[in-house]
Amino acid sequence: MNNVRIGTRGSQLALWQANRVSDLLRAQGYEPELVVMKTTGDKRHDVSLATIGGKGLFIKELEEALERGAIDIAVHSLKDVPSIIPDHFDLPGFLERADPRDAWVHPENLPLAEMPAGSIIGTSAPRRRAQLRTLFPQLKVEDIRGNVDTRINKARAGQYGGIILASAGLTRLGRAAEITSYFSTDELLPAAGQGIIAIETRRDDARAVEVARSINHEPSALAARNERGVLQKFGEQLDCYSCIAVHSANGTIRAFFSDPDGSNPIRVSGTAVDEVYEQLVREGATP
Repeated sequence: MNNVRIGTRGSQLALWQANRVSDLLRAQGYEPELVVMKTTGDKRHDVSLATIGGKGLFIKELEEALERGAIDIAVHSLKDVPSIIPDHFDLPGFLERADPRDAWVHPENLPLAEMPAGSIIGTSAPRRRAQLRTLFPQLKVEDIRGNVDTRINKARAGQYGGIILASAGLTRLGRAAEITSYFSTDELLPAAGQGIIAIETRRDDARAVEVARSINHEPSALAARNERGVLQKFGEQLDCYSCIAVHSANGTIRAFFSDPDGSNPIRVSGTAVDEVYEQLVREGATP
């Protein structure tokens, strides 16, 4: 029996990702079926993610569905997956990485460097806020919640001077034309796993693991292991308030760490997870 039940959130972006997985599996001879679920993270847009339990809330209900056998695999944006997941789950499949860079979106295409002092910039990521405060101390960087449409509409309504989003999500939704400019990874180091779609399974479900591995993109899997590996070295010390970014490409792993206000920024690089982690610790990275 080749049927594969794919668990996914119901947002536009999540459905794009799940359908991409579905297309790839169909090409491998499977018969995919989407099972759409609403997660706790999708239900609460009124408060910051960190105050209600962190980014794991975007995968909680999907993991529960895996546990009870209601779905075979779950599809996630890798950056939404906590660095440490329960031992009975596994991430055996990663799709080819999209552009990992962050993007600046301004309703009238004004460059970020030309924004008036005091302008409010919206982003949901602590690591973005910390890096931006170092680059543009004259601007106010505040939290923003909601899906891509909601965030762009908030900027158009004047609630924010502009917003910063992952370019991969905008491109996948056909909204790349709304990007004013891209940040280089030297300016804003991306979140670990940004641009990578991950497939989660129960570790003891050999068939589901095989399904996920059938469409695994190994270079992206290596990047995922390196980036998450640095985070995992901190054990349970990291949370949604942690200002940390890790990016692996072309044999080099780079990491950023700072206090929430962007003070005491630390930037290191190396070729191995242990090397990068040890440099961060020597430089004073203490979550």
